[in-house]
Amino acid sequence: MKDIVLEVKDVSKIYKKYDNNLDRLKEIFFKKEYHKKFIANKNISFSLFKGETLGIIGINGAGKSTILKIIAGVISPTSGEVIRRGRVTALLELGTGFNDEMTGIDNIFLNGSLIGMTKEEIYQKKEDIIEFSELGEYIREPIKTYSSGMKMRLAFSIAIFSEPEVFIVDEALSVGDAHFQQKCISALKKRKNENMSIIYVSHDLNSLKLLCDRVILLSDGIVIEEGMPEEVINSYNFLISKLNDKENLILKQDNNPNSYGTFDIEIIKATVIGKKSKSNIISSGENATIQIVIKSKKAFKNITIGILIKDRYGQDIYGTNTYYQGKKLSTEADKIYICDFNMPLNIGIGKYTLTAAIHLDENHLEECYHWLDRATEFEVAGVDGDLFIGLCKLDPNITYKEEGVQL
Repeated sequence: MKDIVLEVKDVSKIYKKYDNNLDRLKEIFFKKEYHKKFIANKNISFSLFKGETLGIIGINGAGKSTILKIIAGVISPTSGEVIRRGRVTALLELGTGFNDEMTGIDNIFLNGSLIGMTKEEIYQKKEDIIEFSELGEYIREPIKTYSSGMKMRLAFSIAIFSEPEVFIVDEALSVGDAHFQQKCISALKKRKNENMSIIYVSHDLNSLKLLCDRVILLSDGIVIEEGMPEEVINSYNFLISKLNDKENLILKQDNNPNSYGTFDIEIIKATVIGKKSKSNIISSGENATIQIVIKSKKAFKNITIGILIKDRYGQDIYGTNTYYQGKKLSTEADKIYICDFNMPLNIGIGKYTLTAAIHLDENHLEECYHWLDRATEFEVAGVDGDLFIGLCKLDPNITYKEEGVQL
């Protein structure tokens, strides 16, 4: 069993909310409560293992940032304790630990010392930090001239080269260009392989599935689920669908945690069949039919049927629905309908799952009749046509001609 590098034990954080500053004074002098309590975190407990990446998700206001600040030592818990076994470095709010008037180089020394690096460490790693940040000559300019993306580059570079035992990342990677985000993800994977532990918070569900070994779901400051990324993310999607469910009509199916909705319309079957193979083992580029069979308990004038293909890591590969495709669908009570999505499966070799959904309008946030994750499985084996590398088959039209310029 791996060593535990961080323990969060029964941590709660309660803030006092006052209507005005006078109430603060009255509470001091009259020894009477004039505040309301806001519970940001309540009795949170978990451990982080060496080399593990732990994801934390939850809708806005769930208490994610608060628990991260407590772990990082930025704020103190009202009760409970955090046991840290080694250096903890946090990349929380951009600009934290920077002096806007100082240059990027000077801020490497300032920020590095604030997160626990010695001067000798900073001198040894300064050039590596500058090179990784790709800031070029801007490293000699004041931070106040930097864009948010440039600040993120510098902050991440300092943090990753501080070589912490625990590295906390909170949405910082959502800022900046795609190239540097990919570079950061690669750096995190490399450090993870070197046994650095990571706590990762993001609304990018695909990156959570790719990076995390385990995910915790927070709601109203409480841990409501902990487990494998895809399973917990399904519960997160269920929470999102409940946001507009004022009458508490959306429920989980008892025998299938991947199935939820009002069930006024129900998915009773889903298949992916190749036109040539006549089976769910399909060649890349082969025309296939994704068939969703539904049963409607009531009459509806406007429904949307959607599909989502996921790879073996649970990452979203392709999704669409009848709303996006401009198809208006309706149902009558107690009738069964078949919806076919016919398309060439231009995706890479591998095993896939299909998620199917029935809802109102664009997505399941409006009104979710049925969401069924892992409705069926299929495999892409071999390529129909030209070989290719990667997840998608784009079939380019290549032209080549002489420019006519003498070199």
